[in-house]
Amino acid sequence: MPEDSPDSSYRFRLCDSLLGAQMLFVAFGALVLVPILTGLDPNVALFTAGIGTLVFQVITKGKVPVFLASSFAFIAPIIYGVQTWGIPATLCGLAAAGLLYVLMSFAIRYFGAGILHKYLPAVVTGPVIMVIGLVLAPVAVHMAMGRTGDGSAWLVPEKTAMIIAGVSLVTTALVALLGKGWLRLLPILCGICAGYMTAFVLDLSGYTQLVQGSFDPASLKNWTAPVLISFAPVVEKAWFAMPAFVFPEWKWEAVLFIVPVAIAPAIEHFGDVLAIGSITGKDYVDDPGIQNTMLGDGIATSIASMLGGPPNTTYSEVSGAVALTKAYNPAIMTWAALTAIVLSFVGKIGALLATIPSPVMGGIMILLFGMITVVGINTLVKSGQDLMSPRNLIIVAVILVCGIGGMKFSAGSFAIEKIGLAGVLGLLLNVILPAEREQSS
Repeated sequence: MPEDSPDSSYRFRLCDSLLGAQMLFVAFGALVLVPILTGLDPNVALFTAGIGTLVFQVITKGKVPVFLASSFAFIAPIIYGVQTWGIPATLCGLAAAGLLYVLMSFAIRYFGAGILHKYLPAVVTGPVIMVIGLVLAPVAVHMAMGRTGDGSAWLVPEKTAMIIAGVSLVTTALVALLGKGWLRLLPILCGICAGYMTAFVLDLSGYTQLVQGSFDPASLKNWTAPVLISFAPVVEKAWFAMPAFVFPEWKWEAVLFIVPVAIAPAIEHFGDVLAIGSITGKDYVDDPGIQNTMLGDGIATSIASMLGGPPNTTYSEVSGAVALTKAYNPAIMTWAALTAIVLSFVGKIGALLATIPSPVMGGIMILLFGMITVVGINTLVKSGQDLMSPRNLIIVAVILVCGIGGMKFSAGSFAIEKIGLAGVLGLLLNVILPAEREQSS
């Protein structure tokens, strides 16, 4: 759309409320997926997505039609952090990651955007993104097979779990490939719904009990006994309830582990801003400026983490919906944010989401973590750099092996490992290793 189009400027109109609700619907599946996978509260994630989007709009003067919500890039470090230090300490690391965005925005403001490309080129960010995707691959497989994320206990019989996970995975892939219009923007939501319904049908049919050897076809009461899904918590939960806010607790180890992870999504922020600019026909890198969009993203992430929500990021699903509907008015995202805040106080939403069986999420995670890895590969490929040159080969090799292999460095109470260590090593190697001299013919 031309830059002077009246529909591309901020206009707060009541008639846009329905469009805003539709935008939230597009983001909903991915938004709640992150807290479900990481143990955070989905209602808090809804609230912080809404607040984060409003903060972003204030900082960018309501010029960019984007919606901010749960970031996939932080799934791996959140899961590890929650298992290692607990939720409050992990939130401290996530809040610090938001502050890194803020520092980067000031660096861009004073030195220009080139400083990030100089110190964080694709040869560093690409492998780090790959590590983020691959480090939790075992968790996805465990959950898809019916075990807990660490594989220590069985939650669902393996045959049942594989059926449910397979339906979730295949449905998500087919919708992404063959879906038309709005449907194509909702692959994760469709996959979750298909897997959930499969689990529900298997419950009603008594299949899971049959696999367990506890099903008696002669007794009708066993035909409806819930094994995979129980709605009792949903019935008990009040319609109106305050989101279960959790506040950070200072932990150096969590900060040092999680902050380097923010390097990759911070670089991706550029791509998101360029993408929505190409959709609307505006140059958001210039106005309101990439330094302000990153500042808004960082502050939104820190606020979310201080309340117990996952870090925020701009949602490409919503950008796709903007392209589809040609609704470029940024105020529509204000309505989406307000809708998310209102829904966060509906207690039964979180209770219903908690009934989703783990194999459903396992099937989604197989595709999700693989896609994150492919994004990292694509980052390297698009950069056009020679990965077989000694310098690039060393940087990529060290990042991948140390990150995926789980290398840990500790000195007293200080410790850094896996994704965090891989990011720091990549940054240091890029600064320390000398540039390669051009070969003379």
